[in-house]
Amino acid sequence: MDGWAENLSLDSGCFSSPPVNFLQELPSYRSIARKRTTIPTREKQSGTLLKPTDSYSSQLEGGITENINSQSIRKYALNISEKRRLRNIQETQMKYLSEWDQWKRYSSKSWKRFIGKAREMTTHLELWRDDIRSIEGKFGTGIQSYFSFLRFLVLLNLVIFMIIFMLVLLPVLLTKYNITNSTFVLIPSKDTDVQCTVYPISSSGLIYFYSYIIDLLSGTGFLEETCLFYGHYTIDGVKFQNFTYDLPLAYLLSTIAYLALSLLWIVKRSVEGFKINLIRSEEHFQSYCNKIFAGWDFCITNRSMADLKHSSLRYELRADLEEERIRQKIAERTSEETIRIYSLRLFLNCIVLAVLAACFYAIYRATIFSQEHMKKEIDKMVFGENLLILYLPSIVITLANFITPMIFAKIIHYEDYSPGFEIRLTILRCVFMRLATICVLVFTLGSKITSCDNYSCELCGYNQKLYPCWETQVGQEMYKLMIFDLIIILAVTLFVDFPRKLLVTYCSSWKLVQCWGQQEFAIPDNVLGIVYGQTICWIGAFFSPLLPAIATLKLIIIFYVKEISLLYTCRPSPRQFRASNSNFFFLLVLLIGLCLAIIPLTISMARVPSSKACGPFTNFNTTWEVVPKTVSTFPSSLQSLVHGVTSEAFAVPFFMIICLIMFYFIALAGAHKRVVVQLREQLSLESRDKRYLIQKLTEAQRDMKNRLDWQ
Repeated sequence: MDGWAENLSLDSGCFSSPPVNFLQELPSYRSIARKRTTIPTREKQSGTLLKPTDSYSSQLEGGITENINSQSIRKYALNISEKRRLRNIQETQMKYLSEWDQWKRYSSKSWKRFIGKAREMTTHLELWRDDIRSIEGKFGTGIQSYFSFLRFLVLLNLVIFMIIFMLVLLPVLLTKYNITNSTFVLIPSKDTDVQCTVYPISSSGLIYFYSYIIDLLSGTGFLEETCLFYGHYTIDGVKFQNFTYDLPLAYLLSTIAYLALSLLWIVKRSVEGFKINLIRSEEHFQSYCNKIFAGWDFCITNRSMADLKHSSLRYELRADLEEERIRQKIAERTSEETIRIYSLRLFLNCIVLAVLAACFYAIYRATIFSQEHMKKEIDKMVFGENLLILYLPSIVITLANFITPMIFAKIIHYEDYSPGFEIRLTILRCVFMRLATICVLVFTLGSKITSCDNYSCELCGYNQKLYPCWETQVGQEMYKLMIFDLIIILAVTLFVDFPRKLLVTYCSSWKLVQCWGQQEFAIPDNVLGIVYGQTICWIGAFFSPLLPAIATLKLIIIFYVKEISLLYTCRPSPRQFRASNSNFFFLLVLLIGLCLAIIPLTISMARVPSSKACGPFTNFNTTWEVVPKTVSTFPSSLQSLVHGVTSEAFAVPFFMIICLIMFYFIALAGAHKRVVVQLREQLSLESRDKRYLIQKLTEAQRDMKNRLDWQ
């Protein structure tokens, strides 16, 4: 008994000893001790991972107390009793302040409360707020992100239309209808050949009843003379009482303004998604944990959608396991197998390039054929032939966009990629196909405009015989693409999705119907469709100023059509997207479309000669020449400043400063990513500490129980 008492006293002495020696055995402390030999001294002071709870609480309370005057207590994650105590402290501090300071505090609180109420009211004014919330509750955040993206494009096109309307259309309408005391300033005559100023507007008298339909679908006839197209604005300015409004400059500035606004708006919205993708962990174990413990979408309230979400999570786990299998397979490949698979991929990518080249060539030939035959008189053609020739490029582009994704989906299976990379590569190919077709069409039109067959183009600078007002005809092509895209979406929904739903519902026993299955609401395909239409709008807004208004109406119709199709005919795709990933992906694709739209617009404004028979730029060789002319009217000091800003002496240092700023932000992003990695390591170490402490506590309890039993 004496020996046992001695041992017990020793054990109790161990338990009552200072905890410093015991805490030094924790995994986190050992990890810090190892790192202290390699990290600098300044990182040693901030590298302590373990902090007592009391110290942390005191630091938190001190920080809150310091910022209590500038921050709302509601923002802190504290319980009610703590918030009440802090509010009492705040009220006590207010008593010792001067009247001026008290007034500033109260006014600041009142202003913040007003801003909060205003923001709360604006949320109720959001477009389609209830509809999108209902979709989110039934189908999850992935599909909800598509409809939110569509709403963003509606607002973007509406703002673009307002910019063009205020800068271009409004001064013309105010003068045309004598609303203000203003007159048109006609374009002065210049040393231009009379042949270049001829603009024969086709007028067939609209003999046949379907002529109105053809004009509405193609933008020709009576629509060609309206403010819908570029050729209507053949004036030099609007003279008001005190100043003269320069319409050519306003027309160019409206184009630059809506392109810059679109770029800034897209970049602003994509920043949050970029942050998430930048600091996202690539550890596979953490990916599994996120899918298992945090992969559920709590916005889902529908039973069928919950089952679909279960299957989606199972699919993602199977895809991750398949990626692990492929990764292990790649590690075990021999040199012969590596050469074989890379040779196969090279061959299949050659096939992909051949398919793309064939589609681009078909679009090129269809555009040339349509442009050469669309000048015939309407009465010499039947109704179907005329529409076929007018819409031949649009039909070929639509067929190419419909067939190539299926070919790419078949080819990708033989390239032996991981499931995730298969999806990304297929989407990338489809994005390039859809957006490049528009560029091929525009550059084909540009080649026809700037080339002449039997006579020289030096007289006017372009093919004036075939394209007397080439800007209007390019706008008509963009208009036809926009209208035809809407017709295809409506036709597919009415004549494919609804009959397919009826067959699946009432003829489910048929084997063919079982193989066909119900229509899936594939988010990437639908996003590519509206990005395709938005790219058309960006390109065509310069040649058809009212095209953003048409695009806005089109997107509103698409919203309701897609909502009805989703609710009644479609089921979500098993490959679902998270909202955070989807938003960044959608905006990235939209940014690619904007960059592709800027290229032909820049070339057409800076290199292609402007029409001499229509439009506000008839006295300029190119559209961009209005800028040097406007600068020449500035005072000499301002001209020197503008020339200095646009000179190489300013551009090179400015470019270097921009590069330094960019490198700084890249380094800052890398530092933030390292901090995130350190915090993840800290979480891992804290979990190890808890396991270690639990293990020690369990051992101590077991020893104590054994001793008590022995006693």
